Amino acid sequence: MAVALDGHRGGRHFALFKPDCCLSQFVLNGTVTLRAHRRLLSSLPSCAELPAGIMAVGRLNEDSEGLLLLTTDGALSYAVTAGGCEKEYHAQLEGIVGVEALERLRAGVDIHHKGDTYRTLPCEVAALPAPPALPPRRKKVRDSRQLRDGTIVAVPTTWVSIVLRQGRNRQIRKMTAEVGHPTLRLVRVRVGDTLLGDMAPGELRPWDPGTRTAMTDNGTPPPATCC
Repeated sequence: MAVALDGHRGGRHFALFKPDCCLSQFVLNGTVTLRAHRRLLSSLPSCAELPAGIMAVGRLNEDSEGLLLLTTDGALSYAVTAGGCEKEYHAQLEGIVGVEALERLRAGVDIHHKGDTYRTLPCEVAALPAPPALPPRRKKVRDSRQLRDGTIVAVPTTWVSIVLRQGRNRQIRKMTAEVGHPTLRLVRVRVGDTLLGDMAPGELRPWDPGTRTAMTDNGTPPPATCC
């Protein structure tokens, strides 16, 4: 079922390239503290003069990067997060990811959160033919490992595309760890039909919700942090 956005065209809407080491929130709440190198969205120069009532549409984990939609319209935010909207990620995984691991990710794996076990829904997963053209991140990706004898060796990695229509806490990171390939870098490149494109980390652009047509309702619960 398509999610109607025409009734949510009021308010103001933006697309942000959220950098790493940044929380997906504008103010601190009682359960979060700012550690070293941790930032709020309000600390980004591009977000310094956003309108009152602005909120993130869903969340990206502190260490994850990429497309984060912002709006002053709470009903629109709920329509996007609760409506089974497609979200595409490019993930750099540790090791050489084989066909079996890709098939397991596509079919669904068991992940855990606060003592409960969840089976992820089937999703689209494909190995990328080459690393995507992404800007450097603030925190360096771990690309080497020290052996017991002190030798430093390079860690081989594989880039994959993952498309989800659900989102549980740190879902992609838990999924890839479950199949033996921890996520080293995670970048959201698409929400519905809205693309990250050539945006730079910290860049803010206007977002027109009317351009989003790939939203479907599959009956899944509203997402928490999707990565």
